[in-house]
This record gives sequence, C-alpha cells and structure tokens, in this order.
Amino acid sequence: MSWEHFIYFAIVAVVLWAAGALAAWKDKRRMAYTATVIGLAVFFAFIVGIWLSLHRPPLRTMGETRLWYSFFLPLAGFLVYSRWHYKWILTFSTILATVFVCVNILKPEIHSTTLMPALQSPWFAPHVIVYMFAYAMLGASAVMAAYLLFFKKTAVTDEEMDISDNLVYVGLAFMTVGMLFGALWAKEAWGHYWSWDPKETWAAITWLAYLVYVHYRRMPSHSRNLSLWVLLIAFVLLQVCWWGINYLPSAQGVSVHTYST
Repeated sequence: MSWEHFIYFAIVAVVLWAAGALAAWKDKRRMAYTATVIGLAVFFAFIVGIWLSLHRPPLRTMGETRLWYSFFLPLAGFLVYSRWHYKWILTFSTILATVFVCVNILKPEIHSTTLMPALQSPWFAPHVIVYMFAYAMLGASAVMAAYLLFFKKTAVTDEEMDISDNLVYVGLAFMTVGMLFGALWAKEAWGHYWSWDPKETWAAITWLAYLVYVHYRRMPSHSRNLSLWVLLIAFVLLQVCWWGINYLPSAQGVSVHTYST
C-alpha cells in the first residue's frame, strides 16, 4: 500500500458517504447507515494498509493527521445521526471530510517512514488518535453551531442545544484524555510533563475555551446565541492549536511539536 492508492480509496469512501447523506434526507435510515459504515470501513482499510506499509502509525505529518480527521468527521456525523436522526449532519460531515480529503490529494505532506526518537514513544499514537477524535466531535459541534446561527430559520430549541452540549462534552472529555496522554508522552520524551511550549499553550487555551462554553451554558441567564458564538470562537482557537501554530512567529524554531522538517 502506498499514498498513490489514497485517491482510489478516498473516492469510493466519499461516494458512499454522499450516498448515505442522500439516503438520510430521503428518510431511508437503513441505507444511510449501511452506506456510511461501508464508506468508513473502506477509508479505515486504507489507514490500516498505509500503517502496515510505513511500519509506523500514520500520525507524524499534517497530511497524516488530516487522514484521521477525514475518517473521524463522518464517524462523528454518523454517531449524531444515529442518536438524534438529524438529516443534515451526514451532509455537513461529508462535505467537511471531502475538503480534507481534497487537501490531502493536492498537498499530501507525507514524508519518510522514519520516526524521530521523540515519536517512538508508546504514548504517541493514542495521544494523536484520541485528539483527532476529539477534534472531529468538536468540529461537529461547530457545524451544529453554524447551522443554528446562520441557516436555521426558526428559533433554536432545547433539543438542538442539547445536541451541541453533548458533542462538546464528548469532545472535551477526549481532549482531556488526549492532553493527559500527551503529558505522559512529554515526560518520557523530554523529561517533563508540561513546558508551556507554544503548542501546549494553545492546547491549554483551547481546552479553557470549551470549558467556558460548558460553564456558561450552565448559567441560568445564558443566551443561546452567545453560547453558539462561544462555540465557534473555541473552534477557531482549536484550528490555531492544530495547524495554525505552525505559522505563528512565536513557534518558529521553538516548538518541539514540529516533526515534518
């Protein structure tokens, strides 16, 4: 298996996810479930194949983390659809996943099979995988917020806010576990659990932003619209933490979380 095969697996997976999204709009739930699950299986087959080919988990570069994000986004959409039967969620998750798939096709950012010593820790893979799932769930919550703020014509309901809350709860829980795995990894790789590296600083900022959302939603006098704006702002901070940090002057030549150079 090589990265040249990615486009074939990706096309099949995206077509199946799109078919599942279309079936959801037509209230054909069984077809929606079947197509989405098969699409996930096809995409995951490539991840497993490239993992075996590289002799390491495909988690080192931005292109490889986008691979996982492209997988977890439809999975998050599937979980939301399975629980709350929101017709549009599979469409949005498919569109977002397709964007990341296209970026990976046009700019794969895949490098050598060699892992530097810091990435050979057993904590490396669980840290990144857990984080990618957290990002996918929080991405789904951002999609929900954008839908409620900009596309929904009627008033936001309690049920819709509960969906946003539950997505954040799950995403924040996985993010917290991912941070703990990261601390254990840092202790083994660099001798300390936390050093306020630029990446770590933005991870803390992102984590606190979602805590602000959770606590604000618990206030009796909270505004639903303001809550949704907080959710979107938190997601922007998450993007800075994930990939935007690579372009910040404060991280140039400083961050130990740069692995692709």
